[in-house]
Parts: sequence; structure tokens; C-alpha cells
Amino acid sequence: MAHYKLSGLSDEQQSQLDAGTLLPLMEEFYTIQGEGYNTGKAAYFIRIGGCDVGCHWCDVKESWNASIHPLTASDTIIEHAMAWPGKAVVVTGGEPLQYKLDYLTAKLKSKGIQTFIETSGAYPLSGDWDWICLSPKKTMLPLGEIYTKAHELKIIVFNKHDLIWAQEQASKVSKECKLYLQPEWSKRNEIMPLIVDFIKENPQWRVSLQTHKYLNIP
Repeated sequence: MAHYKLSGLSDEQQSQLDAGTLLPLMEEFYTIQGEGYNTGKAAYFIRIGGCDVGCHWCDVKESWNASIHPLTASDTIIEHAMAWPGKAVVVTGGEPLQYKLDYLTAKLKSKGIQTFIETSGAYPLSGDWDWICLSPKKTMLPLGEIYTKAHELKIIVFNKHDLIWAQEQASKVSKECKLYLQPEWSKRNEIMPLIVDFIKENPQWRVSLQTHKYLNIP
């Protein structure tokens, strides 16, 4: 069942939300992935509304309230994704794992589309994913199960202590997991020198930049 309950829904709508055949869609768009391991890859982004993790520096706070985003049939979203040449879909939020995503990913994969997710890991993992980007938040820590399944650990660095916390989080993922440090956008000029020095001392980490913001790519 979906972990996020929306008020004012009919029993049928709630049932479809629980099954993942309806999702509160904030936005969907075809673009270039701007950060992390898959930087530079063409992908169709699906941003699902609803998040209670509450990062104060979140740059999509309008995604937090799921009730303001239209419930959209997953089949419709899949049709839109299929219309583009790039055969990869990134599911993000908000926190997408507040919803059951097995139906969405099964249909996408049946159409030959790769499935990527960006998640805080604060809710149980659902869906069948080709790439899991785990971006944990101190305000609501990931569930234990997702650490070993993550392909990529991306830590947003807002202050110096986040580098210590990054090492703590890295100790929980698999040895194959790619490790990334990404400066929080509003403090990037202050934080980037710290990240550079840290990675030079800890070369298992890599830099992730929000290249789409530098290049003005939606």
C-alpha cells in the first residue's frame, strides 16, 4: 500500500493509489541527467509529489504536498515516456518510495526502458530498478534494506560535518556502490574546496555537480 494518504479520494482512487496505477504527478519532462553517476545521459524524468523528509535546503519544496499534484494514471505516464528517443526513466520526488512502484517499473521494463530512482531510502523499496541512487538525509534516515541494494550513494554536503556523516553512510553500502559528494547548490562556492580536499584524501569518493544548473538545462 502507498504510505501517503490523500484526503478526499474515492475508495477506487485510493485503491489505485495503493496499487501504484495512479500517482500524484508533479511534473514529467525529457532532459539530460545532470548529476551523479548517470550525468549526461538522456532520460525522461517523472517527479512524484509527496515528501515528509523535510530537508531545509530542498530545491523542490513545491513537491512536498502531494494533494496539490494531479493523480495521473501510470499508464499515461508510461505512454509519455515512450514517445522520446532516450530509453531511460528517472523516478524522483518528493520521495517516490512513499508509493508502490512495482506496476510502473514492470510496465516500463516491458517496453525496453531502463528504470532509475532517486530516493532518500526512508520508505520500503518497491519497484524493479536498473539503478538506485540513494541520497540519505539526516532528518529521516534510510531503512536498512536499501543500503545493500544501492548502486550509488550521493551525499549532499551543506557543512563540514556532512563529510564525517558521509563516511558513516558509506560504511553501510556495498563495496560496489559508487560514492559521490555533491555540494548543496546555495553553498557550492564555500563547500567545494572542502570536498576537493576530502576526496584527495579519500579517493574512493567522486564529485557530483548539478551540471544542469550550470548549463541551464531544465
